[in-house]
Formats: sequence, C-alpha cells, structure tokens
Amino acid sequence: MCGIVGYSGKSDAVSPVLEGLSRLEYRGYDSAGISMNIDGKLCIFKKEGKLDNLKNFLKEKSELSSTIGIGHTRWATHGKVNDTNAHPHGNEDFSIVHNGIIENANVLREELKQKGYQFKSETDSETFLVKLSDEFKQSKDIEQAIIDTFKSIEGNSAFVVIAKNSHKIYSIKRSAPLVCGVNEESGDVYVSSDPYALIGFTTKIYFPGDSVLCIADHRKANNHYSFLDLNRNETKDYTIQQKQMSLNTVSKGKYEHFMLKEIFEQPELVNKLFSIYSEDITSLNEMTKSRPEMVHIIACGTALHAGLVIKDFLERKNRIRVNSDFASEFRYKEPLICKKDVGLFISQSGETADTLACQELCVAQDLKTYSIVNVEGSTLYRSCDYNLLLHAGAEIGVASTKAFTQMALVGYILSNAYLDEPKDLKSEFELLSQAITLILNREEEIKKIARDIYNYKGFIFTGRREQYPIALEGALKLKEIAYVHAEGYAAGELKHGPIALFDESMVNIAIVTKDLYEKTLSNAQEVKARKGVMVILGEGEDSELSEISDFYFGIDYLGLTDLKPLVTNVVLQLLSYHIAKFKGTDIDKPRNLAKSVTVE
Repeated sequence: MCGIVGYSGKSDAVSPVLEGLSRLEYRGYDSAGISMNIDGKLCIFKKEGKLDNLKNFLKEKSELSSTIGIGHTRWATHGKVNDTNAHPHGNEDFSIVHNGIIENANVLREELKQKGYQFKSETDSETFLVKLSDEFKQSKDIEQAIIDTFKSIEGNSAFVVIAKNSHKIYSIKRSAPLVCGVNEESGDVYVSSDPYALIGFTTKIYFPGDSVLCIADHRKANNHYSFLDLNRNETKDYTIQQKQMSLNTVSKGKYEHFMLKEIFEQPELVNKLFSIYSEDITSLNEMTKSRPEMVHIIACGTALHAGLVIKDFLERKNRIRVNSDFASEFRYKEPLICKKDVGLFISQSGETADTLACQELCVAQDLKTYSIVNVEGSTLYRSCDYNLLLHAGAEIGVASTKAFTQMALVGYILSNAYLDEPKDLKSEFELLSQAITLILNREEEIKKIARDIYNYKGFIFTGRREQYPIALEGALKLKEIAYVHAEGYAAGELKHGPIALFDESMVNIAIVTKDLYEKTLSNAQEVKARKGVMVILGEGEDSELSEISDFYFGIDYLGLTDLKPLVTNVVLQLLSYHIAKFKGTDIDKPRNLAKSVTVE
C-alpha cells in the first residue's frame, strides 16, 4: 500500500522524490516524509496527513539540498497516524523506508531492547532500522548488514536504505512491489514501489526477484545497478522493461477525475485488446494445449467479480468445472486441488499479497498457474507459468473500472481458445466497443438518475445468471467511492432475507435482461410492492419494466450475448461515479482504501 520513491544522481533529490510520491497518492496514505544526506548528515522531514503538508514544511527549510534521497507515503498498519510513526525512520547511520509487515517485529524488538536499544516509534518498520544498526555495528559492512537484517525478518516487505557514509541506494524485498530504474543518459538512478512513479525519469526499469539486494550507484560509468543474492553473488534474478509509458497515463487530461477518464477509455481499450491477441496467440496456444479438469479462479475485490464472469464463460462455453474463491480465504481452508487442475490468478497490480500467497500454495502442490494481470514484470507475472496481460495502461483511480472490463475480456479470449474450433471474435469486440460508446454518450441520463437517488438510505443491486457478478461489482463500486451501504444479490435470493430491508428509503438497482426475464421481473415487482425505489436497467425499450420503475434505463446491447454483462457494468460505473460526485467524496482517493493491497 505504501508509496516508496528514491533518487540518487547529479541533480537535487527533492524534486524527483516529491514528484514520484505525488504520482503515488492514488494508492492511499496517511502521512508522508523524505530523508536526504545533507553534508554527510542524514536529515528526515515528515508530516502527518497529505503530501501538501510535507511540501509546505519543506518550503520553510531553504537550506535543503542533496543529490540523494528517499521518500515515503505511509498507510498505517502498526502504530497511530502521527509524525513520529511516519516514514522514513532513521538514526545517525541509516534512513529506511518500508512497505509491508514484519510479522516477528515484537520478538525482534524485545531482543534489541535487551541489548540496550531504544525505539522512538510504535511501528514494526523501526525494528528493521534498529536491527540493521546492530548488524552494522558488528560487521562494519553495509551490504552484509542489510542482508543479515533481511534474513532475520518474517513476512512480506520491501525496504529501501540510504547510509550516512554512502552515495548508494540499497533496496531488497520479499513478495512486495519494488522496481529499480536508471536514466541511461544522465546516469541518475531511482527506486520505487510502483513503476508509474518513474515515468519520464527513467529509460530502463528493473523488476528484481525476491531476496535480491539491489544496489544503485549513479557514479558508475556503466552498470549503475548491481544485483546480489543473499550470498553476495551477482544474480540475474530480475526482468527488464525498456518500453516506457507516457506521462499521459498519469494525467487526467480533460476529465475531472481519473476514474471518469478510465471509464471513457474502455471502448478504445476493447479494440486494442483484440488487435494485440489476434496478432500474438503464442501464450494462448501453450496454455490451452491440455484441458484442465478444474480451474481455480483466485482473486480479491473487483478482480474476483471479473473472475465470476470468466467462470461463467468457462463453465457454459467450455464445460470446464470452475471454483472461484477469495484469495484471503482460499489457502486457509485446505483447498481440494490436484495436479491436473489449473490456478488462474487475477490482479491488476500483480502485487496483491493474498493472491500471491495463494499462487505460491498452488505452485507448492505442482499446479500450473496462469495470471491475468496488468503490470508486466510484477511479482505475479514473474511467478506464473503463463500470463495474459490486460494492456489497460495505468489505472490510477483506486476504484477499478477499465481493468474489470479487460480482465473479463481476457478471460473470454482464453475461453474461446479452449474451444475445439475457436471463433473469430473481431465482430463481437467491435460491437462491445460500440455498445459501451452508446452508454458513454448517455452519461447525462445516468447523471440525472444519480441526482435523484443519491440521498437514499441504502442500495441493493440485483441480477441473475451472468448479470449477478455485475450486481456485486456495482454495489462494490458504490461502497468504495460514495461511502453508502450497498449490497449485491442474485435477484432470486431477495425473498430469502434481504427483502426485509425494503421500504420507501431503500433503492433496488435491478438488472433485468431477456435471460430469465419473467422471473427477474417478478423479483422487481416484489420490491415495488414493498415501496422500494426501483431503478431498472433493462434491455432496450420495455413498457412493462418502465411501468413498474421509478427510473428506467434501457440498454442497447447491439445483439451481443456473452458480453452483455460488460455493457451493463459501464452503466453502473457511471452511476456510482455520479452518486459519489453528488455526495462530494474524494472519488479517486476514497478514504481507508489503497490501490494495491500489499499486506494480508
């Protein structure tokens, strides 16, 4: 969750570090700080609250100038939100920033207290700092001290370190996001928890493996990065990304919010995805050589809802048995898996801690593992046997929109590849792009509905069959950005409990398509009879649905069948966006949420 940015080079460190942290604000945080080596002294400046608090604080420090620095935006896990617990943490010899959780922090803290060390903060992160100082006191070797400290900690973490008597940046991680970058023209070196922070600064990005000590040295004429294993031997355990994204990926352009921009990017991304996979089907051919007995779809949040759409594709079109499960639950319930099964892991970032842990479990039991992921070079990407990329570009809004569509579509492409006679999907993708564009052109209609319903007490989303995952996803979006109570249900389940909630203050957002039309209509009528406010998303013009609706929105699916849920979902994305806007919430950075959940 936490944002990390480090810089060492010929220029002043403050500007690139703060700019990188600004780009990572979307991940969620509660405090920010920076540490620099100024005239041989490690200086730390940190503030509770938003990054602007830190920037204003730094403006008062006119003497600041350094060519090396590390910065951090913290998401509190251990210790209160305050200046003391903010990162970086430091002492006379080292400054460190940390992303993740040190599971044995309490044990290490007591051991170090017995040696006479004192702690300033309540964080687990400071344990690494104090342990590092203790190891350095014994070895007088920075690299060895970092390695020995890293070996002593348990849990998934990434650490970045600068030292009083060094111009190098040291970083190391275990199942947590970390990227290293270099500008080959200037020789400036960077490190971050997210490649988006380095756009425009670097010409080459490295994704190191776990337990690799990355040493950045801008003073080297060439090979500005060294990579060592825990025995201090050089290692090639990293991947390189030469292709850089454009700055436009982290710019809102003409849109008020990243979320809205990303909703409107979807028609183009749908067409782009088809072009990419129609030109290169190598991975698909390898993945579908043999038919699995069962596919385990493992994901969290929006990614799991996309997985439910994919589950429908694989079961209905391919007759493959599918188990879908929360990553946070899967590995703790002794799952029934066998070697002929396949694990399919879905994650936008490729760094979701729960999902990565499940992938490791499946590998340990000799399963083939596939990923549907957006970030090439991420931990999940490197760990799986085969990967299907979303090609969605940077998704900055915390509430995922375009990634959901791309995830489901990649799953549809995979399902098609499993067919004995795969069909040409070009026309379906073109129709989907057009159908989504029609929805986007009707934004004002959706905005009007949002204006009329945003103050109601609660929202129940309902759908049946392939539209049920969309009801779940619609409710999640509204909860995430509007902070209202919302739940998704299979429409037929209303009478088994949830219908007790309905009165004139509750809204039912019902998806009613031609599939199971009469039954779904009956469910809507039950709600209406109990004075619930009815918002119905129907199929085209429908007088019967219009009559029982307080608000009716007819969708033109342009003859689509399998991909209808993805069109419906765009309506709910826009509806949630405008409800949140009327409520005045922070849409791109909703409270208590982070874009990448890198701790369990």
